[in-house]
Amino acid sequence: MGVLTRIRAAVVALGVVSALALPAGAHTLADALASAYRNSNLLDQNRALLRAADEDVQQSIAALYPVVNFAATALSSTTGSPDYQLSLGLQATIPLLDFGRGRLAVDATHETVLATRAALSAIEQNVLMGAVQSYLGLYSKLQALQLQQNNVSLISEQLRAARERFELGDSTRTDVAQAEARLAAARSSLATAQGDVAIAREQYRLTIGAYPENISPPPRLPRLPASLEAAQETARRNHPSITQAQHLVAVADLTSQIVQTQRLGTLTGSIQAQTGFGRYSGTPERGATSFSGSLNYQVNLFDAGRLDSSERQAVARAEAQRAALNQTVATVQQLVAANWAQVQIARATILASDQQIRATQSAYDAVRAEAELGSRTTLDVLNAEQELLNARSARIYAAAGLQTAAYALLQSTGQLTVQSLGLGIPTYDVEAYSATLRREPPRETPSEQGRRLDRIMGRFGPQVDR
Repeated sequence: MGVLTRIRAAVVALGVVSALALPAGAHTLADALASAYRNSNLLDQNRALLRAADEDVQQSIAALYPVVNFAATALSSTTGSPDYQLSLGLQATIPLLDFGRGRLAVDATHETVLATRAALSAIEQNVLMGAVQSYLGLYSKLQALQLQQNNVSLISEQLRAARERFELGDSTRTDVAQAEARLAAARSSLATAQGDVAIAREQYRLTIGAYPENISPPPRLPRLPASLEAAQETARRNHPSITQAQHLVAVADLTSQIVQTQRLGTLTGSIQAQTGFGRYSGTPERGATSFSGSLNYQVNLFDAGRLDSSERQAVARAEAQRAALNQTVATVQQLVAANWAQVQIARATILASDQQIRATQSAYDAVRAEAELGSRTTLDVLNAEQELLNARSARIYAAAGLQTAAYALLQSTGQLTVQSLGLGIPTYDVEAYSATLRREPPRETPSEQGRRLDRIMGRFGPQVDR
């Protein structure tokens, strides 16, 4: 083999390095995470669902206050002399005593909102994890494509050299055929790698929101918990699924209390003011104003066991929610342990891959040198080159696997958030909408979604000064 073949072999050795040498200003993992957070339709959908849940709190609060209705009635008749009647009235109704059900309902809807917020946090982490996977998937596929391109170039040179030797009588037609077969296989692998990149780009666009012009190497691993026990403790405190389950347990307990007080009945007060005038059967026009008030106490005396059944049902649902909470905690703890193990496996795999690359590189260099001396065949060189290619490919995916496992561990501990990752972008303020509804001084709303929401609220009521 000549000098050109050695140069091509060096290109293969630099395949990974060349894949990393991308232009300045390339798309980074932080860019991808920020874009996914800003462009996610799934997040927009669940933010709207959270705002809908916030409305339930406002409605439950409104149920504690009087309801004032206005009614106007006009009657007319053409039978005999013209008759007519016009009446105007106001009626206010307020629950005076419901044995705490109204307040319990407010607390239950508030807990539901908190559970929905936790669900939104879980979805945000899923979106960010999807961005990590799409980014690493595309980056590893690009590296693999670079290796396959270099492999085709190298085998093409080997085939050219085999043909030259065949023409000089230094090799057989078998050597040429073997090189031709290996080149065809390399071109097939290159086509597959190109297809994989195209698929990965589409997945990237779906997750991130746009195609990347260039893509940078992944950064250093994020900061991980010091031990498995520390990771599991962090997950118990912060994982949104556990938080959501805890709030759902509170909702079930409050619902059970509401059902238990239903048998005590409800005391309702009503005040009515009415004024009207009219003429009846030819009598002079008359007007009258009246005021009335009433108290109404209503309680079930017989309901065929409906309330007893409702109480048993509420207790059973509360028990089911507690069991669901225990299962969620157990599932999260298992997931943390599994992701912790995946990180350790990925690290060990990378170390083994590095050793494998060094060994196969040495073997390839030795086989190539022996082939130049005539003690090795073209097939031996091709096989050694294929083993080196496989080792480098495995190293690419092992590195991506370590990054993926690290971010999956963060997600399982509840730490895959914009704040924890330090992305430095405005985040959606879950408090702003509910605070505006209650006419309380809301917190500063840094996000575009919050500012857009303020403009919407300004069309329906007085806006709180900020």
